[in-house]
Amino acid sequence: MTIQRILVVDDDPLSREFLGEAVRSLGYTVETIGSPLRALERLAKSDFDLVLTDLRMPELDGVELVRRVQEAEPGLPIVLVSAHGSVKSAVDAMQAGARDFMMKPVTPEALGIVLDRIDATNRLVSENEYLRSRQSENHPQIVARSPRILQTLRSAARIAHSRGTVLITGESGTGKERIAQFIHENSPRKDGPFIRVNCAALSEQLLESELFGHEKGAFTGAHKRHEGRFELADGGTLLLDEIGEISASVQAKLLRVLEENEFERVGGDRTISVDVRVVAATNRKLADEVAEGRFREDLYYRLHVLPIHVDALRERPEDVLPLAEHFVRHFSQQSGTTPPELTEDAREALENWSWPGNVRELENVIQRAVVLAGGDELHAEDLSFGAELESSNGGGGPRGIVADDGESGDEPTYDPVALANRKLADIERDAILATLDETGGNKTEAARRLGVTARTLSNKMKLWRQLGLVA
Repeated sequence: MTIQRILVVDDDPLSREFLGEAVRSLGYTVETIGSPLRALERLAKSDFDLVLTDLRMPELDGVELVRRVQEAEPGLPIVLVSAHGSVKSAVDAMQAGARDFMMKPVTPEALGIVLDRIDATNRLVSENEYLRSRQSENHPQIVARSPRILQTLRSAARIAHSRGTVLITGESGTGKERIAQFIHENSPRKDGPFIRVNCAALSEQLLESELFGHEKGAFTGAHKRHEGRFELADGGTLLLDEIGEISASVQAKLLRVLEENEFERVGGDRTISVDVRVVAATNRKLADEVAEGRFREDLYYRLHVLPIHVDALRERPEDVLPLAEHFVRHFSQQSGTTPPELTEDAREALENWSWPGNVRELENVIQRAVVLAGGDELHAEDLSFGAELESSNGGGGPRGIVADDGESGDEPTYDPVALANRKLADIERDAILATLDETGGNKTEAARRLGVTARTLSNKMKLWRQLGLVA
């Protein structure tokens, strides 16, 4: 939360005026109130980013005001000031929830240091909350062997040192987000935040709020001020994934940010300036979208400053096995097991598949195999490619539960080895669920009885929930 509006509470008129002027001299918006009780009423009706309050006041002392504010607005920063300070007063204030304690007279210089420190802490908290919510979604490295993707990485490294907006294109699942993160990590902004928003996952109103934030009461359900992703990304990089899905209204507001580096929160009238590098990604051909009138031409050219294209996995077959081995190690480590070896028939099956879902599909196939197959090796029979198992992929396709004999019109045949493997997976799942039922849901005890680690058991349950196999 960036500090902009500050409420000053002091019953002494001269002191109140002096504090207000100190706040204004630092460039903040300030409102002053002489009564702590009226201050509580004002806080209930309007948003403030920080409260600066005197310690000794007749209606409520500053420590009690801190307690009441924290009950009503948890986390709102409060700074106590006093001309009669003591160690006990400072300790009481901090225990009540104050962020800092200052002695009068408060100089603008000293106040500026305190406010800058609180602002920096707020930003770190917001960034960490965002990053914690996504920390398991990305793998920390790019696996590449093909000349095409290596050339893409060389281009991305050169682009990283520039300041221009980047547009990454490519089919879904090719790794566009990882390329965006690679650009950030190799840029002068690497120590700043890397923030992502999926534009296709949100409605127009929610997307606008996520990008630009909103003020309290801006719409139904907006119970408090919300910082948008542009504010969180200040000093860093913002990835706008699926940029081709945004509405005309959001396109217009996004264009302004790219041109002027400023915006207003939804329901707000204060202009916020940011320093953000935008990286946009899309699986659409935006030039065609412009020709069809669905995407603004001026926004397209603002985004299309430094273009990068990520090839589909079928166009870089040299990367299939290195990626598969990487995912085997990753998901084995996640499950607490020794990474199994890919057998020759598994390697052949992986190389023969056309990968319509690209790297994301390969990741899912390996995850299922590692978690469900067990053992020291992964065979072709352990690789489940879903309903897309048809010989039209050009190589006959790897074996799975259902296979096509290649003759049009024939009924599908069933691979008995793969079917048996699927039955074993069902037996394993039934055994685990039965043991959990016997132990009343105690995963540690269930894992002990089954002879596996609690982490392995938790990872299996997590995967089955993702696949819809358990509630």
